[in-house]
Amino acid sequence: MQNRMTQTIRLFMFLETIAFSLAALTHFGVLIDGHQHQKAGTAESVIALVLLPGLGLNWIRPALIRAGGLAGQGFALLGTLVGIFMIGIGVGPRTVHDIVFHICIVVVLVSGLAVSVRSRLRT
Repeated sequence: MQNRMTQTIRLFMFLETIAFSLAALTHFGVLIDGHQHQKAGTAESVIALVLLPGLGLNWIRPALIRAGGLAGQGFALLGTLVGIFMIGIGVGPRTVHDIVFHICIVVVLVSGLAVSVRSRLRT
C-alpha cells in the first residue's frame, strides 16, 4: 500500500510542477501572447521551483516522501491562496483563465495534501 501512496504523491507533485511551470510560461508570454504579467509569472515560477526539489527528494530519500509532499504542496497552496487574494483585491491578472486555473489548482493541491496526510495514517 505504501508504494502506491508514494507513487500517488509523486504524481500529484509532478502534475503540480508542470501546471505551475505552464502558468509561469503563459504569464511570461512564452506560450500565449496577451496574458503577460511579470509578477504572476515570477510567483508561479517560485512555486514550481519549490515543488521540483520536493519531487526530486522523493527519489533520493524515499522515506521523506510524506514530508516533501506536505512541505512542497503546502507552500504551493499558500502561494495560490495569496494569488487568489490578489485577484480578489484587483491586483494582478483577472482573466477567466487565471480564475479557473486558481480554482482547479487549489482542488489539486488540497487533494495532494490529503493523500500526503493519509500516507502517514496507513504506514
